[in-house]
Amino acid sequence: MRKLVYYIATTLDGFIAGPDGADPTGPDGFWPLPADYIQHIAAHYPETLPAPARTALSVTAEGTHFDTVLEGRRSYEIGLKAGITDAYPHLRHLVFSRTLTKSPDPAVELIATDPAQAVRDLKRQDGKDIWLLGGAELAGALYQQIDQLILKVGALTVGTGIPLFSRTATFDPRAWKLTDHTVLDSGAAFLTYNRPAESATVA
Repeated sequence: MRKLVYYIATTLDGFIAGPDGADPTGPDGFWPLPADYIQHIAAHYPETLPAPARTALSVTAEGTHFDTVLEGRRSYEIGLKAGITDAYPHLRHLVFSRTLTKSPDPAVELIATDPAQAVRDLKRQDGKDIWLLGGAELAGALYQQIDQLILKVGALTVGTGIPLFSRTATFDPRAWKLTDHTVLDSGAAFLTYNRPAESATVA
């Protein structure tokens, strides 16, 4: 069965964006993008690079991890504000929203139904794993459906901002097993955690 993978960049103190929710890697962003960080993503997760970055880096690799990407409306609108209606045309692109009534791009599918049920249905379909891009609200809604975490941990703290999971996520302590890790010379770490079949309850 396909896995739902939350592949996301996070600071050491657990934030994926600043308080305004803007793209932390944008022109006014705070996220460092050292050469080894970009090279590692291009080599190991090429399908997670947005189309403009793939073009700029001459990346054509299909990738081996994901064929589907999920994101919430707020996350999707970051690209829209930059004039990009589909940042991932090389993937099946699903956006969860109850307010968008018409997709800005014919290749982007809008889903207004329960995210958890939609993911359960996706998992039963054939294909590669499913990439949960974010943001925090959607990650919170799908917390219990996540099978794997791949955290791109930057060597920085920001104090406050948008957390990995929204504060509306269900309180449900889960144990995770570290199955892979790569630490780059620039200080960033790529940490892969799998959820055991039966997560231990943390007291």
